[in-house]
Amino acid sequence: MNEHDATASPVALGVNYTPRKDWFHSWVHPDWASVADDFAAISALGCDHIRIFPLWPLLQPNRALIDDAAIANVVRMCEVAADANLNVSVDCLQGHLSSYDFLPSWVTSWHRRNLFTDPDVIDGQRALVTRLATALRELPNTTGVTLGNEFIQFAAPRHPFQHECTPAQARDWTATLLDAAATAWSDGAHHHSFDDDLWFVDDHPFTPELATTLGAQTTVHSWIFMQVGPRFGRLHPALPAFARYLCELAAAWSPDPLRPIWLQEVGAPHTWIDDVDAPAFVTDTIRAVADLPQLSAITWWCSHDVSRELADFPALEHRLGLIDEDGTIKPTGEAFAAAARELPTWRAATSVADYLARPAIDVPLAPDGTNRSLASPTSETFTEWLAAWRSPQPARLRRCPAPEGGHAPS
Repeated sequence: MNEHDATASPVALGVNYTPRKDWFHSWVHPDWASVADDFAAISALGCDHIRIFPLWPLLQPNRALIDDAAIANVVRMCEVAADANLNVSVDCLQGHLSSYDFLPSWVTSWHRRNLFTDPDVIDGQRALVTRLATALRELPNTTGVTLGNEFIQFAAPRHPFQHECTPAQARDWTATLLDAAATAWSDGAHHHSFDDDLWFVDDHPFTPELATTLGAQTTVHSWIFMQVGPRFGRLHPALPAFARYLCELAAAWSPDPLRPIWLQEVGAPHTWIDDVDAPAFVTDTIRAVADLPQLSAITWWCSHDVSRELADFPALEHRLGLIDEDGTIKPTGEAFAAAARELPTWRAATSVADYLARPAIDVPLAPDGTNRSLASPTSETFTEWLAAWRSPQPARLRRCPAPEGGHAPS
């Protein structure tokens, strides 16, 4: 992106695909007719892409065994998506999905080894990333791979079975696997992803610097149930604005303020948004980010509700879809489709030059991320940004040098 461009480039709009039939357990025995029906419904919403999540234990049940049939199922799903005119990004290490961890037996229990630092584990992960990238690179509608879905949560201090690593080890792990993807698929757009602990938790080993310098773009996952909902409550304007704030924060951390940003996950959890208000949240969230010049794509979470026949899910997972478990488009799906039609108009509302000319809110964030909580949703930084966002003069964030010692004044 060039700072002198008059307008920003178009934004891709898609969904994270959650199979209507048997959720991600359907990878064991895919029902291709059901998948085709799902993709037709997704395409009808105005989507141009999906993100898919094959399960790591099925792809690689042993460190030295990558299952040919499982890889073939991933390829087949991409081919079915092509029939619905959908591009596909594929996640490699699942990893973690909707509160469940999916780890192969060779890194758990008696065979527990560190996911980020053990040389044998990394060799196995590298082999899988290479195999998937090689299998997908010739398909015309595949765009690249993401290393895993919020895989860094295994390194989080709050994880019940933490895999500890240092920031240097976190960077080495990410760079190693992204290099493997790029070596196998040189023209693919490869990414890593993370929850918002990366932006707000001072002692998390995965840092904002890593997020904004590695991978084809910076990815952002926006969930209001962590801090924004508890602080502000239902119906507050902060809820639909939070995705915009995270993207602005990602831009502030980036050495290139116009580095592309992929809003890779954003959803409407009923824990903080009543069903009657969810369509407006969809509209307002997409409109809030639409004119951000760095934005390259929005991928909503998620396509379909998790079936209520499945047990032990957090209750919100059964209501996050734009389409219900019977295949009927929900009011949120209708709002999403309407937003898809309006997105080009919203996108053109602000030029790149206009955006860069906005007043900046300076935040003294240390390069090593040790005071990143200074920009959390409970901070004065967020309060100041939100007030500006709601005013006639919205502001952007700008990272400035932190005081000596790396910590901002309290």
